[in-house]
Amino acid sequence: MNFIVESKIKVAENLYLSPMGCGTWAWGNRFLWGYEPEMDTQLQETFNLLVSQGVTWFDTGDSYGTGKLNGRSETLLGKFSKEYQGDHQSEIAIATKLAVYPWRLTPQSMINACEKSAQRLGRKVDLVQLHWSPAKYLPWQEKPLLEGLARLSNQGLVKAVGLSNYGAKNLLSAYEFFRERGVKISTLQVQYSLLSTYPFVKLGLKELCQQLDIKVIAYSPLTLGLLTGKYRDLNHLPSGARRGLFKQLLPAIKPLLLTLDAIASDNGKTMAQTAINWCICKGTIPIPGAKNPLQARENLGALGWRLSRGEVEELERVALGLNKQMIQNIFQTR
Repeated sequence: MNFIVESKIKVAENLYLSPMGCGTWAWGNRFLWGYEPEMDTQLQETFNLLVSQGVTWFDTGDSYGTGKLNGRSETLLGKFSKEYQGDHQSEIAIATKLAVYPWRLTPQSMINACEKSAQRLGRKVDLVQLHWSPAKYLPWQEKPLLEGLARLSNQGLVKAVGLSNYGAKNLLSAYEFFRERGVKISTLQVQYSLLSTYPFVKLGLKELCQQLDIKVIAYSPLTLGLLTGKYRDLNHLPSGARRGLFKQLLPAIKPLLLTLDAIASDNGKTMAQTAINWCICKGTIPIPGAKNPLQARENLGALGWRLSRGEVEELERVALGLNKQMIQNIFQTR
């Protein structure tokens, strides 16, 4: 196997990311993704495969891993990156999101949290991100946490700073806050896919991020698996927490699935590869998850080619015409 991985994307002065990363929410999550420690061997094979093909950065969070497995994703990434020997080894980058827990109230709490993440990773965090904004429910908590991220940057403890689940208003406010401290926001991570166009269409984040030179990271580009083609009707539903959601959405999104399937077939690609490629064509850096080498190989097939402009527009037209779209993350601000 030899995939074509495009040029790295410069997100900070000394940080370059591959045009697609890997989201590791599932690595330790039992509730939604059914994780068990017995999966670790496959996860390491997945990591090794992606890095060997040039997909060299992984997105995690210090809240990833349910219950006693909290922090599991970071721990696994630390182990895998340390043990990996092969092509692109020196290019491995880890981005982590620090949760806005109610007990994190000071700048030092963010610094401490990042240091603990670094301990689990066994290396410095390359890109540190605030997982969400508390603006909706505890607005006064935000500035001390942003101050903590600024200090992490100014002290050289991280290569770059990013935000997650921020809307335009909060992003502009945070941008000014960081600018006064000599810190640049390098990335903004939002829920973005053919079934979640809200950040661009309603919030105008694409234009704003272009203006501010902030790279957009698209999480859940396959909408929890809805855009893979694996679940096409009510006779094919996942088990667990996703079942009820998919049962509501599948009848409403059939026109999009049919269009996605047709365009994928025209390009000799799968629906998942086409959906990820659409996100790339829209100027984002998608981070689809992968729990095994088979999923990783499929994700890699989204690279090295481009949908035509007409195909991008057709998919978007159908997506915007749907009666329902994916629900937004409750922490997404305006």
